[in-house]
Amino acid sequence: MSYRIATIPGDGIGVDVTVEAVAVLDAVLPGLEWTEFDWSCENYLRTGAMMPPDGPARLAGFDAILLGAVGFPGVPDHISLWGLLIPLRRAFGQYVNLRPVKLLPGTESALRGRTAEDLDILIVRENSEGEYSEIGGTHNPGRPDEFVLQESVFTRVGCERIIRYAFDRAAERSGKLCSATKSNGLIHSMPYWDRIFDEVALDYPGVETRQMHVDALAAEIVLHPDRLDVIVGSNLFGDILSDLAAAVTGGLGLAPSGNIDPTRSAPSMFEAVHGSAPDIAGQGIADPVAQILAGAMLLRHLGEEGAAVAVEQAVDEVLGAGDVLTPDLGGSATTAELGAAIADRARELVGVKSLPA
Repeated sequence: MSYRIATIPGDGIGVDVTVEAVAVLDAVLPGLEWTEFDWSCENYLRTGAMMPPDGPARLAGFDAILLGAVGFPGVPDHISLWGLLIPLRRAFGQYVNLRPVKLLPGTESALRGRTAEDLDILIVRENSEGEYSEIGGTHNPGRPDEFVLQESVFTRVGCERIIRYAFDRAAERSGKLCSATKSNGLIHSMPYWDRIFDEVALDYPGVETRQMHVDALAAEIVLHPDRLDVIVGSNLFGDILSDLAAAVTGGLGLAPSGNIDPTRSAPSMFEAVHGSAPDIAGQGIADPVAQILAGAMLLRHLGEEGAAVAVEQAVDEVLGAGDVLTPDLGGSATTAELGAAIADRARELVGVKSLPA
């Protein structure tokens, strides 16, 4: 199969690690057709826009998108987020944000005594509505009675489809699903979410369910992560919990994510969870593992399961050996050296011969 993949390297170390992820994917699936777009905060400073007005239309024909981290000094975060990532998520109906978090070989959890068996959680985050809404505004600006309104949006379609997606993933894994709620404080949105969760649960009698207030669930991730498998949450709750879970399993530098359109009517987009870290950009010390694992998620979404497994196994073996590690993992290897080690091992696993330079 031949696939057209768009890359948006973004800013800072997003550029550094995307190069390595592309090389690893080429190692296991030669013939991928890559097209790079320089949409970024630096592009915003040059042109006044993160991407051109026809950006989504230009990406619509691709099979998938590999996105680098975005963020740059002098550009507020809400400009970079609402100028690129969120418009693409919504233009392509990527209503699932999928964040697998697990303890990788050769790495240590922030939690004392926890092993890989304890830390393997899949977080399913609603990605298109909820608390991340544009509805609202500032009123009486600059006056003593100034105030702002920020509205949340919870639709039946939006809640039901993300909850059902999470039930499907739980049924494929251990059969356990936990819903993040806050119905004791958010009097309208969360009781509504809970009601739809209960309705969907009737279609999955084999899945064990829990509903936990998000603050208690955050504590559960720290104190008893082994009791959790799949978590489903609204846009805000899923965002916070996934970063917390990634932190306890070794750090954001190892965590991938996918913005997925399950209908496959539009391209899905894959990215590392970490930020652009402009202070170390271009120094060759950034950890490329999260972006490489995002590439594995991209391959799996395309149906290339064997290639995806090879990438993940190569990451596990290289990190487990401990010979080639970047400084954040306690080693002295460069970004390129770690990327090359993973690419070489992944190539061996799929039996792909090196192509001539």
